[in-house]
Amino acid sequence: MIGSDSMKALITGASSGIGRDMARYLASMGWDLILVARRENRLVELKEELKSVNVEMIVLDVGKAEDCCRLYEMTKDEQIDMLINNAGFGLAGEFAAADLDTELNMIDVNVRAVHILTKLYLRDFVKRDSGIILNTASSAGFMAGPLLSTYYATKNYVLRLTEAIYEELRHKGSHVKISALCPGPVDTEFNDVAKVKFAMKGISSELCARTAIDGALKGKPVIIPGGMLKVGLFFRRFLPEKTMLKIAYGIQKRKNER
Repeated sequence: MIGSDSMKALITGASSGIGRDMARYLASMGWDLILVARRENRLVELKEELKSVNVEMIVLDVGKAEDCCRLYEMTKDEQIDMLINNAGFGLAGEFAAADLDTELNMIDVNVRAVHILTKLYLRDFVKRDSGIILNTASSAGFMAGPLLSTYYATKNYVLRLTEAIYEELRHKGSHVKISALCPGPVDTEFNDVAKVKFAMKGISSELCARTAIDGALKGKPVIIPGGMLKVGLFFRRFLPEKTMLKIAYGIQKRKNER
């Protein structure tokens, strides 16, 4: 158990990319951390780096429902002020050809884990009328994604679930905050795992992390890093769905599959 009166955040997918940079940013603000990931060596490196705050490591796989429940049981008695559901990955390719086991694992990590952890911690947050939940979705959550179909579908789930919970909390006058982070391309390991190269230059993981944390602290329901992305998402609402599907297919097709 971490013995400290300071603010405390629990971050899944903390071993690399956005999750790691969220941990760094929160540590710079004096937050204590519970870092969750499968790769213990990466967590050890990050803990050694963040010596200015108290850091607890938990090595498990949120893609397993039992591990999600175990994570909650291990931490429910700690005063967690922010839950960050950041673990996730993608897979490119036509739906008919994509590996089913990998897709099901993706759904477990991107959807099921977010659903379980959000529900379990939210109940505690609601009881004490405080706490912040930040769910990492994607700009993919605003549309369908041919050639990256399952990934896009999972992020639609995360975004819409988060928005619905936000409104439920607002309607009852709760002080609990919940936000969905919806970045476009970010320079992380996502490309290697999904086996794609983004057609446009991604923003830095550090910028994405700072924007996400700042937005979550302010209670923004949807956080979109980058001005150009906001403009693009604004204008997409004026296009017919079939046109958007053609555009999305073209964007995915231009990515160089490895």
